[in-house]
Amino acid sequence: MGTWNSRGLRGSTLEDMVNRTNEWYLEKNLALMQKIPTPITPVRMDKEHRQITLAYFDQRSTIDYIGAVQGIPVCFDAKECVAETFPLQNIHEHQVEFMKNFEKQQGVAFVLIYYSSRNILYYMRFEELYRFWMRAQNGGRKSFRFEELDERFFMKFFHGCYVPYLDALNLDLELRDELDKTDENAYNAK
Repeated sequence: MGTWNSRGLRGSTLEDMVNRTNEWYLEKNLALMQKIPTPITPVRMDKEHRQITLAYFDQRSTIDYIGAVQGIPVCFDAKECVAETFPLQNIHEHQVEFMKNFEKQQGVAFVLIYYSSRNILYYMRFEELYRFWMRAQNGGRKSFRFEELDERFFMKFFHGCYVPYLDALNLDLELRDELDKTDENAYNAK
């Protein structure tokens, strides 16, 4: 396992790590997260090897993972970034809309971003993603910089291979509770 840290993650390895983490969380009865497959229609098959050699996407996928954490509905997407700047084109409008609607239903949506040049993970709260998204929609930057991110939500791999997103989710929930209490106090003061 030590080679992951020296070479950095490659290709779909972030997805593999998240899948392994989700299995570990399930074994510990902490979370039940499901990978959402992208629907495809096979066009050409290699019958001898029983493999699809050509296919097209039936529809756009929404997010990568959906499930529940201790009774809380959760959905998230996992992205990799090589540079210090993350282009918002890597997140599609239909994904933002799905996450926005998911949050309206009292769920928690977020994006996990792996910065490969730094070998560090970031938990991006939907509120933060939406702020960057709206900035771009209103003529601002079409990306966000590493320096713009909330340092409280950076994560390192746990045991070199697990993605400790439940710790970041817990902090996210604490911040939401604080905001709810502030809103409630402001309402009661009227």
